Amino acid sequence: MFKNKKTALLLAALVIIIAAAVGAWLFLGNKGDGEPNSAQGGSQVSGDGETKSLSQQFFIYDTVVDIKIFGDTVSQKNMDDIQQMLERMDMEFSRTKEGGEIYDVNLAAGKQAVAVSDETLDAVKQSVKYAQEMDGLFDPTIGPLVDLWNIGSGGDHVPPQAEIDKAKSLTNYKDIIIDEKAKTVKLAKEGMVLDLGGIGKGYAADRIADYLKAQGLDSAMINLGGSSIIGLGTKPGGSQWNIGLQDPDKSRGTQLGTIKISDEVIDASGVYERFFMQDGVRYHHILDPRTGYPGQLGLKSLTIMSPNATDADALSTGVFLMGAQDGLKYLQSLPEKVEGFFITEDNKIYATPGIRERLVLTDPTYSFGN
Repeated sequence: MFKNKKTALLLAALVIIIAAAVGAWLFLGNKGDGEPNSAQGGSQVSGDGETKSLSQQFFIYDTVVDIKIFGDTVSQKNMDDIQQMLERMDMEFSRTKEGGEIYDVNLAAGKQAVAVSDETLDAVKQSVKYAQEMDGLFDPTIGPLVDLWNIGSGGDHVPPQAEIDKAKSLTNYKDIIIDEKAKTVKLAKEGMVLDLGGIGKGYAADRIADYLKAQGLDSAMINLGGSSIIGLGTKPGGSQWNIGLQDPDKSRGTQLGTIKISDEVIDASGVYERFFMQDGVRYHHILDPRTGYPGQLGLKSLTIMSPNATDADALSTGVFLMGAQDGLKYLQSLPEKVEGFFITEDNKIYATPGIRERLVLTDPTYSFGN
């Protein structure tokens, strides 16, 4: 479904591995737009004197979704409700599924407005808000450039400059026309492509968390394909969720460090999985709307920690394109409690002050650069 972000590849997943100790692995993620998917998976219930828990794994958004919920009142209905929510949003937000609301908006680009659900309208409004706040570095109309480069889905060469320029001319969030009263969305130019992948999984993760809280369930680990991890509340007993941070250069399960979270989101974007090489240059999937090219900033990854998954999802793209120095300044200027750290190509970690206090490095290859 999602973004050039939101295929289930190593760096395409912040995949959670939930064991008895309820630990987790964070894999540096792209958030990619996938093909039509189906939800699947079974539930596991545990108890035996401990806090009751229910876990289930789905395959949706072309990726693995893991949910584990703790609480004496948790039931299979909760998982069924979550699955229905995911399937609904996947259909509404997909730009590749015929009959989906965003698909219809794109089909009508330059022609007419399309009526959408309250949920889709809210997601589009939030996308535009993030684009405004980040001066277009995050742009939900990036679709023409994503399709042109096609990185991670067969694209293996730099497109002709004329084609890049044409795609750029169709990439401008200011050309999204929203009528809140009529509940419609219109793209001003024919050929524009609205792509909610930049916030899609984060938005869905937040809706799941809201649902669980409304059900009186305040302890859960929510992972949507690695693009968004929410440690809802704390683990039973009050301890924090432990996240192992994947080394972007090494095989799955090799960590560079750990960090603990509670009632918090962790989201990452990395460049070392979806890419191709041409003339000694690595062209990755994080495209800069200003240039039409992948951002060349000397970075391997950016990890964002935030109270809100939708925020973290958008920031992990837009702030990445600011680069480490400007990106850290931007994060520290935000009124919300948002933390983050960049990993550069020379294995230096540039972090906000709150991260420095919490990140435990276990690989001597990496060190703080600020």
